[in-house]
Amino acid sequence: MGDRWYSEAVVYCLDIDTYADSDGDGVGDIRGLIGRLDYLARLGVTCLWLHPIHPSPNRDDGYDVTDFYNVDPRFGTLGDFAELLHQAQNRGIRVIIDLVVNHTSDEHPWFQSARSSPDSPYRDWYVWSDTEPDDRHQGMVFPGEQNETWSYDRTAKAWFYHRFYKFQPDLNFANPEVRAEVKKIMSFWLQLGVSGFRMDAVPFIIELTEPGNPNSPKDFEFLTEMRQHVQWRRGDAVLLAEANVEPDQLPTFFGDASGSGNRIHMLFDFMLNGRLMLALARQDPESLIEALRDTPKLPVGGQWATFLRNHDEIDLSRLTTEQRNQVYAQFGPDENMRIYDRGIRRRFAPMLGNDRRHLELAYALQFSMRGTPVLRYGEEIGMGEDLSLPGREAIRTPMQWSYQPNAGFSTADPEKLVRPVIDKGEFGYQNVNVTAQRNDSKSLLAWFERMIRTLREAPEIGSGSTTHIDVAMPAGVLAHRADGPTGTMVFVHNLGTEDVEVDLSSLEPEADQPIDVLADRGYGELGKLGAVKVSGHGYRWIRLCRGRGF
Repeated sequence: MGDRWYSEAVVYCLDIDTYADSDGDGVGDIRGLIGRLDYLARLGVTCLWLHPIHPSPNRDDGYDVTDFYNVDPRFGTLGDFAELLHQAQNRGIRVIIDLVVNHTSDEHPWFQSARSSPDSPYRDWYVWSDTEPDDRHQGMVFPGEQNETWSYDRTAKAWFYHRFYKFQPDLNFANPEVRAEVKKIMSFWLQLGVSGFRMDAVPFIIELTEPGNPNSPKDFEFLTEMRQHVQWRRGDAVLLAEANVEPDQLPTFFGDASGSGNRIHMLFDFMLNGRLMLALARQDPESLIEALRDTPKLPVGGQWATFLRNHDEIDLSRLTTEQRNQVYAQFGPDENMRIYDRGIRRRFAPMLGNDRRHLELAYALQFSMRGTPVLRYGEEIGMGEDLSLPGREAIRTPMQWSYQPNAGFSTADPEKLVRPVIDKGEFGYQNVNVTAQRNDSKSLLAWFERMIRTLREAPEIGSGSTTHIDVAMPAGVLAHRADGPTGTMVFVHNLGTEDVEVDLSSLEPEADQPIDVLADRGYGELGKLGAVKVSGHGYRWIRLCRGRGF
């Protein structure tokens, strides 16, 4: 793996409370996760991203924190967490954690002190207004569940700002004491041994909120400060950020105007994700071609993080209304499958009708795109969702390990589980679980293991350059290439259902014994690349040539 380890990583994200329960209380815990590290190592995971681990009232699945310096007692202790880091390192797996510092819980001691008196040392750690701000009903993150971003606190006798829910008051990043505290929080966890942070809600962290101003200024220099602080504390630590903003704003999150990559290392590629969903819905790669062509140039060290599913809804807000409706019609036709007027709250297997060929195509496509792939827990076995659960909880059900009661997740009584296990229908744990697929060499899990091993042999994808191969193509076919010092990979994906032939003979002068390294079936010799066959919903990863010395 190269010097920038994150550029060739495979990131796996999970919620501790729904992954593995070691003590039978119905809640997943750190000891349970430690017991599953060998599974993750075999899958090919090199980086584990943990969703919020801190003490919390859990009104927003842990994103309402009451203590940034501890572990939620439901999960275990700091000692357990240190052991997790040790055991993960033994298996070559790094660990990054969610850094949720845009806001706190309203039960956090800081806020309780702040609201108690204007003279509290924590009063200015939050954003207050003595009068009702004109923009009180603007900027909601959760439309339909929020109706304001400023709420009146009777104890404080003032209005406080909350970009998210009312019980999540925003911290005031115009206050140097708040900035210093956030750096101290980061130092604490880096000292324990984490390899970095997935930073939640970054565009709001740098927002210097002014009452009545819906377009408050943003201080990007704070990102530079955080990057410098993290690098001094641990040179190989990484910042992975969530910033779903307009494309022309993205480079500013990576670095300053000079082109230096001195801010965030990695950004989730929300624009690519939306275009990928549109391409799959239309069976037409044109939107992906546009995404590859229009990708902003990144500074050295900057990296995209690609994903099909993460812990939230599939966010289609960057698509037009017409495009969004096309994706809805294909993948979220029922109203209860949608959320916030912008997204789909489903897992990927049911979205694609549990069509194995279609699933392989979609994930082969994601993992071949420029950047670092992120995989949501359970996707590797094709888990489904539970739409009877509220909001985003639909895709946050317990991991399905075996045929045992509660899918092997916990020995607790079913009514004590943190969330119900999916136990009915096509995606019930009786049909979808790790044990069943472990014993089947042709299972989706076995395919993911093989695909990730292949990815590890193609570092050009993560650390090289990716471009569209602009030659005449049959309808529905995307061809692109990844080039780097280690050589060149060519990828052909057929989003359509008809078998086709692709003429890639223009690449023949560069070829050096080209060979399929991953494909949906055996296709035989590639020859001079003039008639590359691809089945409907098929794919071919082709090693075109190797770099000198590799």
